[in-house]
Amino acid sequence: MTTTPTLSPPSADPRPDPRRWWALGAIVACMLVLGFDGTILNVALPTMATELDADAGALQWIADSYLVVFAALMLPAGLLGDRFGRRRTLVAGLVVFLAGSLIGTFAQDAGTAIAARSVMGIGAAFIMPLAMSVLPALFTPEERSKAVGAVSGASALGLPLGPIIGGFLLDHFWWGSVFLINVPLVGVAVVACRFLLPEMRNPTAPGVDGLATVLTVGGLGTLVYGVTEGPGRGWTSPAVLGTLAAAVVLLTLLTLRSRRQTQPMLDLTLLRHRGFLWNTIAASLAMFVFTGLLFVLPSYIQTVRGNDAFGTGLRMIPLPVGMLIASRLAPPLTRRAGARVVVPAGLVVLGLGALLGSRTAAGDGYAFTAAWLVLAGAGTGLALIPAMDGAMGALPRERVGVGSGLLMTLRQVASAIGVAILGSLLTSAYRAHLETPRVPAAAAGAAEESVMGAHRVAAGLGDTRSADAAYLHGMDLTLLASGGIAFAAALLVATFLPGIRARAAITPTTVAAETPNARQ
Repeated sequence: MTTTPTLSPPSADPRPDPRRWWALGAIVACMLVLGFDGTILNVALPTMATELDADAGALQWIADSYLVVFAALMLPAGLLGDRFGRRRTLVAGLVVFLAGSLIGTFAQDAGTAIAARSVMGIGAAFIMPLAMSVLPALFTPEERSKAVGAVSGASALGLPLGPIIGGFLLDHFWWGSVFLINVPLVGVAVVACRFLLPEMRNPTAPGVDGLATVLTVGGLGTLVYGVTEGPGRGWTSPAVLGTLAAAVVLLTLLTLRSRRQTQPMLDLTLLRHRGFLWNTIAASLAMFVFTGLLFVLPSYIQTVRGNDAFGTGLRMIPLPVGMLIASRLAPPLTRRAGARVVVPAGLVVLGLGALLGSRTAAGDGYAFTAAWLVLAGAGTGLALIPAMDGAMGALPRERVGVGSGLLMTLRQVASAIGVAILGSLLTSAYRAHLETPRVPAAAAGAAEESVMGAHRVAAGLGDTRSADAAYLHGMDLTLLASGGIAFAAALLVATFLPGIRARAAITPTTVAAETPNARQ
């Protein structure tokens, strides 16, 4: 029988660190950089294609290399933070991200840009889980939900800031400035984290298991790459099927190895605690739907509605505004009604926003779009903030790095799968609805690739109505499916998410089995 590790509950510090709110500002700065870095590159890719002589395959690797490395390394990053110190490892991640940004700033070819994005992915993999992992130690349970809301709001606010900042930089400077903008922000975050965050570590954390690390990086990397490539290459293509099969094999081997270890990198014993398990599932499902919405929005606002990158970013701001509103409402609502009520309610609001968006028609003005974006953002925040708070609150201090790594990894994988599945639905519906009867075969093929390609083809014909109508059909169908998924997730979470009595931290007893006398 596998020996259950001894885990102690997080102890409340009677004298909270007076610098904790300044420290939260440093963490928010980190998450803001990661937020807009995920979208700022999209604005620069066309310019980089010309300046670096990069073909479509190279551009895709410039974008995807970051995501693959990011998802693959979060589990090892959490373990390293527990063992060597979370502040030290977080600062190291920021320094690595800073180095990648500098490499990208002065890249002269596509290969260097891909390498820079990969290095930035390594840094981000340490920043994301470890920035979250310090919150339980800094804040009391009453304050922690506010801190989680601030961090989640910063991540969401960064998404529309990417096109806004990127558009401004490209209008006034060279394309490398989209990398250079990270340098002062990350530099400030490094200094702030170094002097404001207390050091936290688990002296009993195990050493790094080389084989488990290889299996983790290989399994998660191939999984994210496979689901990212699926919509473009086709789910039945040999490359995608082979990649996904390799991911299944590697992750199965990792699971088998983890079950034989007392303190593994993939700590499955954490999932035996219903509070951690179902809050993690709730957060992952919210991100699944949220990233699907983010996937369809830019093309609609920029291409169909005819805005530039800067204007697109401005018009996406209602989404994080909704999340910021939710960050104010979620803590008091959760204290009064409990996460078991607030999290499903947030998913219902998210679903309503998606359903409202699915009614978008060609003649609708921006006010209608802004309304459902605020609703979707508020629903995401109401679901995500208490779910993240509940999951982090269930972790013992000595395992919070590993637990945070597992939580953020599952969120990232859910996001990638959400984009892949909902993106495939959008693409299929768009192609089925697109009419190209009098267009040459080569041009018709370009039009079927994307609505941007259709607009380039239509520029010579002077009529984009067919492409716009086809994209709206695909977007409406995708949003309708997103709303249905959100409603199903709300029902699932409402059924299985533990009530207030199950908010106790993971202890030897709760890892083995839930008890009716769990600490309140």
